[in-house]
Amino acid sequence: MAGGMDLGGRPGGRSKSLDAALNLVPFIDLMAVTIVFLIMSAVWTQLGRVSVGSAGSTPAPEATVDQPPPPRLVLTEASVTVFAGSSAQAVIPLERSDGRLTLGRLRDELHRLKVAAPDETRLTLESEDGVAYGDLVRVLDECLGAQFPTVSVSPASL
Repeated sequence: MAGGMDLGGRPGGRSKSLDAALNLVPFIDLMAVTIVFLIMSAVWTQLGRVSVGSAGSTPAPEATVDQPPPPRLVLTEASVTVFAGSSAQAVIPLERSDGRLTLGRLRDELHRLKVAAPDETRLTLESEDGVAYGDLVRVLDECLGAQFPTVSVSPASL
């Protein structure tokens, strides 16, 4: 015995070969399928992405040329307040049907904002701490559906 391997012969003079043939085809097949799965799932995660900016970020230098502030929504647990400029346009109480928010009045108010300023694409959504994440996402979806593609989310400034 030398190092755990039998180097001597077997009785009868035949020695067993220490080489083993490994079949790598199943391993290569598994890797090919795994790589395809990872590539496909990476594409699908990019499709479901929503682009949301932060209201606290500094604007680009060319964007600071006397633009009026964007419309602002302040979301609380009980209502949504719509601001245009510095004045409140509407206070919309949040109503629920089967546990989900019904946002018909908010949709109408966002449509009025879009008709008043059709070139406006920015909107700031301010949320209080107690607002459920699902409610914030539903209001964000309504903003995007009302043709406000540049939505900034920030904490509510009272």
